[in-house]
Amino acid sequence: MSKLIHTSKIRIYQDKRPIRRAFIEHFKEPVFFGMHGGIKEFYGVETEEEHPATLDYIIAGVGG
Repeated sequence: MSKLIHTSKIRIYQDKRPIRRAFIEHFKEPVFFGMHGGIKEFYGVETEEEHPATLDYIIAGVGG
C-alpha cells in the first residue's frame, strides 16, 4: 500500500454569491474564487468585483 504524502486542509466560505474564500492550511491569505469575462456572460451574472473562476485554478494547476 502507498504511503500518504499529504492531506489538504481547506475551509471555504461563501461570501456574496458568486464570491468564495478558501483558507488553505499554512497560508495566511485566502484564495478568492468568483467569475469574470465570458463566464459571467454565459451565466448572466453581474458582479461588483471579478475573481478567477474555479476553472482558472484547475487549468493553472494542470498546466504548471
